[in-house]
Amino acid sequence: MDPDRFLFGSGAKRPTISEWAFAAAKLVAGLVTLFVVVLAPSQHDALAPWLVGWTGMLGVVMVLHFGLFHLLSCGYRRGGTSAVPIMNWPLASQSVAEFWGQRWNLAFRDLAHRWLFRPLVRPLGPAAALWLAFLASGLVHDVVISLPAGGGYGLPTLYFLVQATAILVERSRWGRAAGLDRGLRGRLFCLAMLLTPCRLLFHVPFLENVVNPFLRALGGV
Repeated sequence: MDPDRFLFGSGAKRPTISEWAFAAAKLVAGLVTLFVVVLAPSQHDALAPWLVGWTGMLGVVMVLHFGLFHLLSCGYRRGGTSAVPIMNWPLASQSVAEFWGQRWNLAFRDLAHRWLFRPLVRPLGPAAALWLAFLASGLVHDVVISLPAGGGYGLPTLYFLVQATAILVERSRWGRAAGLDRGLRGRLFCLAMLLTPCRLLFHVPFLENVVNPFLRALGGV
Protein backbone atom coordinates (compact mmCIF):
# COMPACT_ATOMS: atom_id res chain seq x y z
CA MET A 1 0.00 0.00 0.00
CA ASP A 2 3.07 2.26 0.31
CA PRO A 3 5.04 1.44 -2.86
CA ASP A 4 7.67 4.15 -2.36
CA ARG A 5 8.58 2.85 1.07
CA PHE A 6 8.36 -0.77 -0.05
CA LEU A 7 10.48 -0.35 -3.17
CA PHE A 8 12.90 2.36 -2.14
CA GLY A 9 12.72 2.54 1.67
CA SER A 10 15.79 1.80 3.72
CA GLY A 11 16.56 0.94 7.31
CA ALA A 12 14.08 -1.91 7.61
CA LYS A 13 13.99 -3.29 11.15
CA ARG A 14 15.19 -6.88 11.01
CA PRO A 15 12.83 -9.32 12.76
CA THR A 16 14.09 -11.04 15.88
CA ILE A 17 13.70 -14.73 16.60
CA SER A 18 11.01 -13.89 19.14
CA GLU A 19 9.07 -11.91 16.51
CA TRP A 20 9.25 -14.84 14.08
CA ALA A 21 8.00 -17.14 16.84
CA PHE A 22 5.19 -14.77 17.82
CA ALA A 23 3.98 -14.45 14.21
CA ALA A 24 4.09 -18.22 13.76
CA ALA A 25 2.22 -18.74 17.05
CA LYS A 26 -0.60 -16.49 15.87
CA LEU A 27 -0.83 -18.43 12.62
CA VAL A 28 -1.00 -21.73 14.50
CA ALA A 29 -3.59 -20.34 16.92
CA GLY A 30 -5.77 -19.31 14.00
CA LEU A 31 -5.44 -22.70 12.33
CA VAL A 32 -6.32 -24.46 15.57
CA THR A 33 -9.36 -22.23 15.97
CA LEU A 34 -10.50 -23.06 12.45
CA PHE A 35 -9.76 -26.75 12.15
CA VAL A 36 -10.17 -27.97 15.72
CA VAL A 37 -12.84 -25.71 17.24
CA VAL A 38 -15.01 -24.69 14.29
CA LEU A 39 -14.70 -27.30 11.58
CA ALA A 40 -15.21 -30.40 13.71
CA PRO A 41 -18.69 -31.76 12.89
CA SER A 42 -19.50 -32.21 16.58
CA GLN A 43 -18.89 -28.51 17.17
CA HIS A 44 -21.37 -27.56 14.46
CA ASP A 45 -24.03 -29.54 16.28
CA ALA A 46 -23.11 -28.22 19.73
CA LEU A 47 -22.57 -24.53 19.03
CA ALA A 48 -25.09 -21.91 18.00
CA PRO A 49 -24.73 -20.85 14.34
CA TRP A 50 -23.78 -17.29 15.27
CA LEU A 51 -21.04 -18.58 17.60
CA VAL A 52 -19.66 -20.85 14.90
CA GLY A 53 -19.58 -17.90 12.50
CA TRP A 54 -17.88 -15.52 14.91
CA THR A 55 -15.32 -18.11 15.97
CA GLY A 56 -14.61 -18.92 12.35
CA MET A 57 -14.05 -15.27 11.49
CA LEU A 58 -11.70 -14.97 14.45
CA GLY A 59 -9.73 -17.92 13.13
CA VAL A 60 -9.51 -16.43 9.64
CA VAL A 61 -8.30 -13.07 10.98
CA MET A 62 -5.71 -14.79 13.17
CA VAL A 63 -4.45 -16.85 10.23
CA LEU A 64 -4.28 -14.01 7.70
CA HIS A 65 -4.00 -10.57 9.28
CA PHE A 66 -2.13 -11.50 12.44
CA GLY A 67 -0.27 -14.64 11.35
CA LEU A 68 0.50 -14.98 7.65
CA PHE A 69 0.81 -11.26 6.92
CA HIS A 70 3.13 -10.83 9.92
CA LEU A 71 5.30 -13.70 8.68
CA LEU A 72 5.44 -12.10 5.24
CA SER A 73 6.52 -8.83 6.85
CA CYS A 74 9.26 -10.67 8.73
CA GLY A 75 10.42 -12.32 5.50
CA TYR A 76 10.55 -9.07 3.57
CA ARG A 77 12.35 -7.24 6.39
CA ARG A 78 14.79 -10.11 6.72
CA GLY A 79 15.72 -9.38 3.10
CA GLY A 80 16.07 -5.65 3.76
CA THR A 81 12.70 -4.50 2.38
CA SER A 82 10.74 -1.98 4.45
CA ALA A 83 7.46 -3.85 4.93
CA VAL A 84 5.99 -3.17 8.37
CA PRO A 85 3.28 -5.49 9.78
CA ILE A 86 -0.23 -4.30 8.97
CA MET A 87 -1.33 -4.98 12.56
CA ASN A 88 0.37 -2.96 15.27
CA TRP A 89 -0.82 -4.39 18.62
CA PRO A 90 -4.50 -3.34 18.32
CA LEU A 91 -5.21 -4.39 21.91
CA ALA A 92 -2.83 -1.67 23.12
CA SER A 93 -5.10 1.08 21.75
CA GLN A 94 -6.07 3.76 24.26
CA SER A 95 -8.56 5.46 21.96
CA VAL A 96 -10.75 4.74 18.96
CA ALA A 97 -8.62 7.12 16.89
CA GLU A 98 -5.46 5.25 17.85
CA PHE A 99 -7.05 1.90 16.97
CA TRP A 100 -8.12 2.89 13.47
CA GLY A 101 -5.30 5.32 12.74
CA GLN A 102 -2.23 3.59 14.12
CA ARG A 103 -2.90 -0.06 14.93
CA TRP A 104 -5.57 -1.85 12.87
CA ASN A 105 -4.94 -2.86 9.22
CA LEU A 106 -2.40 -0.14 8.46
CA ALA A 107 -2.44 -0.99 4.76
CA PHE A 108 -6.10 0.03 4.41
CA ARG A 109 -5.57 2.96 6.76
CA ASP A 110 -2.73 4.30 4.60
CA LEU A 111 -4.87 3.97 1.48
CA ALA A 112 -7.84 5.82 3.01
CA HIS A 113 -5.65 8.49 4.59
CA ARG A 114 -3.74 9.20 1.39
CA TRP A 115 -6.59 9.21 -1.09
CA LEU A 116 -9.58 10.32 1.01
CA PHE A 117 -8.74 12.05 4.26
CA ARG A 118 -5.81 14.24 3.26
CA PRO A 119 -7.34 15.60 0.02
CA LEU A 120 -10.57 16.49 1.86
CA VAL A 121 -9.09 18.15 4.95
CA ARG A 122 -8.29 21.49 3.37
CA PRO A 123 -11.59 22.12 1.52
CA LEU A 124 -13.92 20.56 4.12
CA GLY A 125 -12.09 20.58 7.45
CA PRO A 126 -10.90 17.59 9.53
CA ALA A 127 -14.30 16.61 10.96
CA ALA A 128 -16.03 16.39 7.58
CA ALA A 129 -13.01 14.66 6.05
CA LEU A 130 -13.12 12.10 8.86
CA TRP A 131 -16.82 11.47 8.33
CA LEU A 132 -16.39 10.97 4.59
CA ALA A 133 -13.38 8.70 4.99
CA PHE A 134 -15.29 6.44 7.37
CA LEU A 135 -18.37 6.62 5.15
CA ALA A 136 -16.29 5.39 2.22
CA SER A 137 -14.85 2.62 4.37
CA GLY A 138 -18.35 1.59 5.38
CA LEU A 139 -19.52 1.48 1.78
CA VAL A 140 -16.54 -0.69 0.83
CA HIS A 141 -17.40 -3.10 3.62
CA ASP A 142 -21.05 -3.11 2.54
CA VAL A 143 -19.90 -4.21 -0.90
CA VAL A 144 -17.76 -7.07 0.41
CA ILE A 145 -20.06 -8.11 3.29
CA SER A 146 -23.69 -7.21 2.58
CA LEU A 147 -23.70 -7.68 -1.18
CA PRO A 148 -22.52 -11.32 -1.11
CA ALA A 149 -24.83 -11.98 1.86
CA GLY A 150 -27.87 -10.60 0.05
CA GLY A 151 -28.96 -8.65 3.11
CA GLY A 152 -27.96 -6.35 5.93
CA TYR A 153 -27.44 -3.47 3.53
CA GLY A 154 -26.21 -0.31 5.20
CA LEU A 155 -25.33 -1.91 8.53
CA PRO A 156 -21.54 -2.01 7.94
CA THR A 157 -21.68 1.62 6.81
CA LEU A 158 -23.57 2.51 9.98
CA TYR A 159 -20.89 0.72 12.02
CA PHE A 160 -18.14 2.89 10.55
CA LEU A 161 -20.17 6.05 11.04
CA VAL A 162 -20.42 5.06 14.71
CA GLN A 163 -16.62 4.84 14.76
CA ALA A 164 -16.28 8.32 13.26
CA THR A 165 -18.71 9.67 15.83
CA ALA A 166 -16.73 8.00 18.64
CA ILE A 167 -13.50 9.64 17.43
CA LEU A 168 -15.13 13.06 17.34
CA VAL A 169 -16.55 12.50 20.84
CA GLU A 170 -13.22 11.49 22.35
CA ARG A 171 -11.50 14.45 20.67
CA SER A 172 -14.12 16.94 21.85
CA ARG A 173 -13.51 19.19 24.83
CA TRP A 174 -15.84 17.05 26.94
CA GLY A 175 -14.22 13.81 25.76
CA ARG A 176 -10.70 15.00 26.56
CA ALA A 177 -11.83 16.26 29.95
CA ALA A 178 -13.38 12.86 30.67
CA GLY A 179 -10.20 11.09 29.61
CA LEU A 180 -11.83 9.17 26.76
CA ASP A 181 -8.75 9.56 24.58
CA ARG A 182 -6.14 8.06 26.91
CA GLY A 183 -5.44 5.73 29.81
CA LEU A 184 -7.85 3.19 31.26
CA ARG A 185 -10.97 5.21 30.44
CA GLY A 186 -9.76 5.53 26.87
CA ARG A 187 -9.22 1.78 26.62
CA LEU A 188 -12.67 1.02 27.99
CA PHE A 189 -14.35 3.58 25.73
CA CYS A 190 -12.44 2.18 22.74
CA LEU A 191 -13.49 -1.40 23.49
CA ALA A 192 -17.09 -0.37 24.02
CA MET A 193 -17.24 1.52 20.74
CA LEU A 194 -15.58 -1.28 18.79
CA LEU A 195 -17.41 -4.27 20.25
CA THR A 196 -20.90 -3.06 21.21
CA PRO A 197 -22.02 -2.31 17.62
CA CYS A 198 -19.92 -5.02 15.94
CA ARG A 199 -23.02 -7.00 14.95
CA LEU A 200 -23.75 -4.16 12.56
CA LEU A 201 -20.52 -4.96 10.75
CA PHE A 202 -20.79 -8.76 10.71
CA HIS A 203 -24.54 -9.04 10.62
CA VAL A 204 -26.76 -12.11 10.67
CA PRO A 205 -27.22 -12.44 6.87
CA PHE A 206 -23.43 -12.43 6.43
CA LEU A 207 -22.97 -15.13 9.07
CA GLU A 208 -25.79 -17.30 7.76
CA ASN A 209 -25.26 -16.89 4.02
CA VAL A 210 -21.49 -16.45 3.68
CA VAL A 211 -19.39 -17.35 6.72
CA ASN A 212 -21.08 -20.53 7.90
CA PRO A 213 -21.47 -22.05 4.40
CA PHE A 214 -17.79 -21.25 3.78
CA LEU A 215 -16.79 -22.97 7.01
CA ARG A 216 -18.93 -26.01 6.22
CA ALA A 217 -17.40 -26.26 2.74
CA LEU A 218 -13.89 -25.81 4.15
CA GLY A 219 -14.44 -28.54 6.70
CA GLY A 220 -16.43 -30.82 4.44
CA VAL A 221 -19.39 -30.83 6.85
